[in-house]
Amino acid sequence: MTTESLHWFTSSYSGSGGQCIEVAADLVSVGAVPVRDSKNPAGPALAVPAGAFAAFVAGVKAGEITN
Repeated sequence: MTTESLHWFTSSYSGSGGQCIEVAADLVSVGAVPVRDSKNPAGPALAVPAGAFAAFVAGVKAGEITN
């Protein structure tokens, strides 16, 4: 599977400030969440362990992680 064949999306909470990341849920079943810069979709993508990504999202939702 290449990054071109993944279904990328940004959070519905993302504003229009251009500081977004895109994620693809296609590989969660194999334990990875691909992440890339929305401003450079042809650039590199990181494969974050699914558990680590879930913990990150939970931390953001709980207010434990802020910018």
